[in-house]
Amino acid sequence: MTDAAPVRVMGILNATPDSFSDGGRFLDPASALAQARRMAAEGAQILDVGGESTRPGAAAVEAETEAARVVPLIAALRAESAITLSVDTMKPQVARAAVAAGADIWNDVSALTWAADSADVAAELGCQVVLMHMRGDPRTMQAAPRYEDVVGEVEAFLVARAEAAMTAGVARERIWLDPGIGFGKTPAHNLTLLAHLDRFVALGFPVLLGVSRKSFIKALDPTAQDAGERLGGSLACALAGARAGVAAVRVHDVAQTVQALAVDRAISGAR
Repeated sequence: MTDAAPVRVMGILNATPDSFSDGGRFLDPASALAQARRMAAEGAQILDVGGESTRPGAAAVEAETEAARVVPLIAALRAESAITLSVDTMKPQVARAAVAAGADIWNDVSALTWAADSADVAAELGCQVVLMHMRGDPRTMQAAPRYEDVVGEVEAFLVARAEAAMTAGVARERIWLDPGIGFGKTPAHNLTLLAHLDRFVALGFPVLLGVSRKSFIKALDPTAQDAGERLGGSLACALAGARAGVAAVRVHDVAQTVQALAVDRAISGAR
């Protein structure tokens, strides 16, 4: 039986009008809170709350608007549950308000590069921090991304950002890494990164894998034009991540992912 810890499931809660998969469904606070409760009941150990879409081409959101979407929701969730809460934001002022409201993790797709003081704020907050690789920004990242060695370049970036965070005072044990599937990558780049997740795990930081419903799945299955039709591909990626040793998978379909991971672990344990 494997000694690896079970992969944690992070449920995605987008309090946005324009996210690629569920934009607008949970903008209303009551709907968002109900969805959070549903995902927790289905087995999510972490809830990742976001107030700004980072889909390709998404428009930027002012910090005040973003905070108004996520902070009350995080506060309401913390008031009723001890579940681990994450805030998905690039902005240090939003992260600061979210952590004050009860968030445990700052999930930053810019890897603490969005503002000059991002790393200092992360150190001050003392929360866990997810550093993700992204080429460009959400407005430009899918404009013909190119790499000579996608695994090596993403790995070097993440190591450099982890070192920068530690230099600023973020404790090593509080740092997570995310290779940024779909963020400034072609379908071929994404597949190469997924095939080499063990390289990122070997760096010694917990790895977060976010692949749920992403558009590269439709490149493999052109019938899956709608994001909701990509469950099979999402589960395949989650299982690949589990076998590579990632610490958590970030997903929309919590119940199905929890079940798939449990069955896969049971099969491994029976060997």
